[in-house]
Amino acid sequence: MLKSIKVRDYMTRHLVTFRSDTDLFTAINRLLEHRISGAPVVDSQGHLIGLLSEGDCLRGILSGAYYEATGGTVSTYMTTEVETVTPEADIIELSERFLRGRRRRLPVIEHGRLVGQISRCDVLRAVKEFAQHEQGELSIG
Repeated sequence: MLKSIKVRDYMTRHLVTFRSDTDLFTAINRLLEHRISGAPVVDSQGHLIGLLSEGDCLRGILSGAYYEATGGTVSTYMTTEVETVTPEADIIELSERFLRGRRRRLPVIEHGRLVGQISRCDVLRAVKEFAQHEQGELSIG
């Protein structure tokens, strides 16, 4: 049953992360280098304190252009109100959250620390693998 599949089983564990004092242009370079649209911001203990998205970076660049002062740190532009999920959440619950909201990925938090990230693509992979497994059992039985 799909409800038995947990976020833990499909989340990405190795993430690009930033610290709040990371230079904005350094962060932009890392996003471009890794071809990702955003990354979590963590403190020295690995606690999630925000997210930095492409939109946040654009806002920082435009703000700098407007005030003729480019740069700054990630903390100035990151989003601090972050929706998260636990590793024990099931894929069905997560799918419903993705459909209700506009998020394409969510940070995974366990005991207050960032342990991974799960995306819509990860959920599709889980459902596909489950369906293939179910079809295999039906054709055998």
